[in-house]
Amino acid sequence: ESFSRVKKIVDKDEIIYGTIGIHPHEADKNEINSKFIVDNLKENKKIIGIGETGLDFFYDNCDRKKQLDSFRIHIEASLETNVPLIIHSRNAEDETFELLNKYKNQNLKILMHCYTGSLELTKKMLDLNSYFSASGIITFKKSTDLNDTFNFIPTNKILIETDSPFLAPVPKRGKTNEPSYLKYTLEHMAKIKNISPQEMELITSQNFKKLFEVN
Repeated sequence: ESFSRVKKIVDKDEIIYGTIGIHPHEADKNEINSKFIVDNLKENKKIIGIGETGLDFFYDNCDRKKQLDSFRIHIEASLETNVPLIIHSRNAEDETFELLNKYKNQNLKILMHCYTGSLELTKKMLDLNSYFSASGIITFKKSTDLNDTFNFIPTNKILIETDSPFLAPVPKRGKTNEPSYLKYTLEHMAKIKNISPQEMELITSQNFKKLFEVN
């Protein structure tokens, strides 16, 4: 039902794009198959990603086997359509990589969403040619390890995001997040990479366009 609203939103402006998928929290509440995803991608060119999908073993709001089954369905649709897979992974690093690694030689397009993974997972995911998206979490005082991780990630593999309405960056932390706050995440990422915000803006925009194949 929510996807029908997504399709209406993407038609409101040429710069708005959407994705299709079932969050791991909802994997046991919504039956989805690869054909449903593929058919919707074919009928609407403004739908440019699959997800967010993946595994969440922190909240365990859904049976883990059903999460894995749902994740596989999304992966199959991504392979069939050559559309990027947007992945949520929490307390499930080993399981996430283990499943994705089975498709290592099939040129799967991967974006690790709201990334907070370990350096060990980061190295493994880079071997799978993954991209990594940073949220406002990188601006938080205690996120030193995550800052180090993003410093390690090649700049041409980094995107930034809001994860709105959650995770508003400093100095807006605690407020309802919104796209206008993205500049604070961008400025912080530029400091991590020791480049100007303008250069960081250009790089992350180019990375987005390359991964999702939009102009």
